[in-house]
Amino acid sequence: MKFGQWLGLLGLVAALALLWSLRQSLMHLFAAVVLAMALCTLVGAIRNRLNCSRPLALLLSLGVVALVLTVVATAVIPPFVDQFAQLIAKLPTAATTLLDLLRSGLANASQMLYGSAGDSVSWLRNGLIGNPGTSGLSSGLSSGLGPSLSSGALRLLGLAGGLGTAVLQGLFVVAVALMVAVQPAPYREVAVLLVPSFYRRRFRQILVQCGEALSAWMVGVLISSLCVGTLAAIGLSLLGVKLVAANALLAGLLNIIPNVGPTLSTVFPVSVALLDAPWKALAVLVLYIAVQNLESYLITPSVMHHQLRLLPGLTLTAQLLFTVVFGPLGLLLALPLAVCLQVIVREVLIHDILDPWKRQRLEA
Repeated sequence: MKFGQWLGLLGLVAALALLWSLRQSLMHLFAAVVLAMALCTLVGAIRNRLNCSRPLALLLSLGVVALVLTVVATAVIPPFVDQFAQLIAKLPTAATTLLDLLRSGLANASQMLYGSAGDSVSWLRNGLIGNPGTSGLSSGLSSGLGPSLSSGALRLLGLAGGLGTAVLQGLFVVAVALMVAVQPAPYREVAVLLVPSFYRRRFRQILVQCGEALSAWMVGVLISSLCVGTLAAIGLSLLGVKLVAANALLAGLLNIIPNVGPTLSTVFPVSVALLDAPWKALAVLVLYIAVQNLESYLITPSVMHHQLRLLPGLTLTAQLLFTVVFGPLGLLLALPLAVCLQVIVREVLIHDILDPWKRQRLEA
């Protein structure tokens, strides 16, 4: 290799190392782009429906978003805080009830296996659950109270610092998203200028296709989340679980994160139902499993078939890969990244590189 080629290779390695060191900042920029695309999709829908100018449609879109956030803040957060406080207060009682159920279950199993509820599995019951009257636990807690308080204070300070950093990053994402939503075309042209001049027209078309794919994905996710929230609300109402609206809204919102979000959305309604009756918690768990299976195998495939074709294996691989590389933010943005990568691979790698190479081989 000549000196110029070595210099180019060194520059490429340095650029890749720089991108790797800035991967978290790049993920925040991509989150801002996704948020801006969601806002632009809403602006386009309002313009098509009302036939108005873009500034007016943008103002109406911001008003709709502010109204939705206000409703969520007033209808969901206070009931959640109140119910969470009740849950914490009743947690020892619920834990004691659960332990009693486990003890009775082990006793019944011992009686069925050994013919009596003797000491055949007493070591198992005591090892797994422990004795309620054991005093060693309280003495251990009292002896380790001082170090626990110190470590707890340090963790609280770290949590406060992490929360402040997250708030600043969220404000940065929102500010950039608003700037991009106001004038999307100039920012797209900035990205186009980063590629060689012979490929800029084609790259502009690819960016437009990525935007259209993201818009289609957002519409599909919105329809799927509305279906999940509606089904959860109907099921929780029939079971008589408290906070139906809040739990249904939480199920719809967390449905945006596949595989992980539905699992997280099950925790709170099951905990609330456990305060009423154990059978009701089991019924809520069965309800959410049925809703998520219906969403995974019927609702989402039907919706996404008309919006875009995203393979389930690609979705799961993208979640694992982007979570490992980018952390929790990568899990949250795994599907938008997969949608854009699918368009880029199809247009750049297949259409622009592999297809012309295949035609050249056939002509030769």
